[in-house]
Amino acid sequence: MAWTLLFIAGLLEVGWAIGLKFTEGFSRLWPSLFTLASMAASVILLGLALRALPVGTAYAVWTGIGAVGTAALGIWLFNEPATALRLASIGLIVAGIVGLKLWG
Repeated sequence: MAWTLLFIAGLLEVGWAIGLKFTEGFSRLWPSLFTLASMAASVILLGLALRALPVGTAYAVWTGIGAVGTAALGIWLFNEPATALRLASIGLIVAGIVGLKLWG
């Protein structure tokens, strides 16, 4: 259950990171409310997952999910570059997340 909560918390981190782009400096109400709610829910779920998971592992996986998801959506939504080195770097983050899940 802790890993499920952590995964959802990571997805919510992606939501608020991408949401920040749409708030336009918190000048747009609905994107700002979505972003703030995603931030709160992400941290709350991370806290719940930490009841059963080591803090170093959980935090690294949480930020890794956020980084990979945000980078992928940046490529897809905002036409950010998808160079081979960038994609390889994202792959390394994924490998780190898998490694922490398996051996963390």
